[in-house]
Amino acid sequence: MFISALAFTFLNVFVKQLEQFDVPQIIFFRSSGSLIFSLGFLLRYNISPLGNKKALLILRGLAGLISLGLFFAAIKELQLGSAVSLRYTSPIFAMLFALFFLKEKIQPLQWLFIGIAFFGVLLMKGFDNDLNSLGMLFILGSAIFSGLVFIIIRKIGDRDHPVVIVNYFMVIATIVSGIFTFSNWTTPKGTDWFFLLSLGLFGYVGQLFMTKAFQSEQTNFVAPLKYLEVIFTMSLGLIFLDEKYSMWSLAGIILVLTGLTLNTLFVKTGK
Repeated sequence: MFISALAFTFLNVFVKQLEQFDVPQIIFFRSSGSLIFSLGFLLRYNISPLGNKKALLILRGLAGLISLGLFFAAIKELQLGSAVSLRYTSPIFAMLFALFFLKEKIQPLQWLFIGIAFFGVLLMKGFDNDLNSLGMLFILGSAIFSGLVFIIIRKIGDRDHPVVIVNYFMVIATIVSGIFTFSNWTTPKGTDWFFLLSLGLFGYVGQLFMTKAFQSEQTNFVAPLKYLEVIFTMSLGLIFLDEKYSMWSLAGIILVLTGLTLNTLFVKTGK
């Protein structure tokens, strides 16, 4: 989880460094780079990339694309730590989707944890005047579609290999973003190439080691560690990007992470 969080952190920081590029071009390099790894994996192990639940796989790819695009757009408008922490509200939206579409129940204590996390969001937006309203709209939209991705993956279940699911996402994101990219191409210069070409690598490494972590240790121990990404991202933002956080933002981020962590522990331990 440490390696995974670190990889996603560098991905976030590199996207922040690429503010001169349009979001579709950033998505194109991110998705096409990861596609090389995911497709290579499927071919190596002779797994059909077509999958079984094709309609759900396509829907998951489209929802993931929208979520990723809104996240990258939010990074351009918000400080990195704020963007990453707010995107992690996606499990809450997944719970709400599951309540309405899968008829899954939300326990009373979970409503309390959801309330803590959302109070943190309100604290950040209501008292921190430096937070961009457009950025908040983008990041909450990203979290909503990310929550929808969780539900679609749950519907797919074990009927498709995890890498097949990821591969569909990468293929759809590459094709759609490629159409917009080449109609409005910005030629990278100097270190831009390094940042752009690294996106796919760090994205794949982040996903790979996160999967390995969940395979090798109990979920209730591993799951809260994914929020290391917020700490790492804020630290690098403070050191290298000269980002500054108000006390209201810090308090809000702490409440968001507290609510999400408590909910994760409750779900995995049942108490």
